[in-house]
Amino acid sequence: MKTTLKTLMILALAVSLNTELQAQGIKIPQASSAQTITQSFGLGTIKVSYSRPNLKGRKVFGVMEPFDKVWRTGANSATAITFSEPVKIGGQQLAAGTYGLFTIPGKTEWTVIFNKDSKQWGAYEYKEAEDVLRIKVKPVKLKEKVETFSIQFANVYPTTAQLQLSWENTGLNIDLSTEIDAQVMASIEEAMKGEKKPYLAAAQYYYENGKDLKKALEWANAAEAADSKAPWVRLWKGRIQLKMGDKAGAIASAEAGIKLATEAKVDEYVRLNSALLAEAKK
Repeated sequence: MKTTLKTLMILALAVSLNTELQAQGIKIPQASSAQTITQSFGLGTIKVSYSRPNLKGRKVFGVMEPFDKVWRTGANSATAITFSEPVKIGGQQLAAGTYGLFTIPGKTEWTVIFNKDSKQWGAYEYKEAEDVLRIKVKPVKLKEKVETFSIQFANVYPTTAQLQLSWENTGLNIDLSTEIDAQVMASIEEAMKGEKKPYLAAAQYYYENGKDLKKALEWANAAEAADSKAPWVRLWKGRIQLKMGDKAGAIASAEAGIKLATEAKVDEYVRLNSALLAEAKK
């Protein structure tokens, strides 16, 4: 009951101040700026909305934000994170949805929490019973001090990425992963039944994900037959051929790609096919 009353008082004060300023026609920046970032990941997206406090000469972890206490992981309202597709966090499965992102800082280990309640002020109404997932992450010491609390995505690949938190001299790397192969393979199979077949996209996926290269080459040939003037098709065909060990075929495809790209004045594919040619001639 005390927690609820405290929260209501804080919210009432914030609303009162904001209303008074609006009535006076005054606009002032927030002490902790708001930021929303969206990252495509797997076959969906991840969105994070949070507020960014500044150090202002203060000591944060272990002082302003005590160790072993739940932190809103930002300022103002609790940080909210939305996954449009299921993901794995630190190897644990998490369903699609919106969650409150809370943390418990520690000297040698942090607890990262995904909670059902993403709509609360601070962590005053946080309830452990509403946790959906918890993982342990070891913090890293940053060489350079981070003035403004930051959340970002790094090392982003089709099925893996890191959600990074950094403030003061502390960083946190949260491993994300997703399983999309079955969905992609099913979508390729279904698309190939249609009138307009995605030959090149299917060949690229097979090439990049260790699938049947003979099938990938078949699709690359089909893409070439459909668009004989496309230097990017020759590039991918050559890459597939080289991966299959057919250096002569890769050289021929790369040379054709350079010629087509030069004629079309597409410098990027002159460069890419030239790089492929050099690799095939090693």
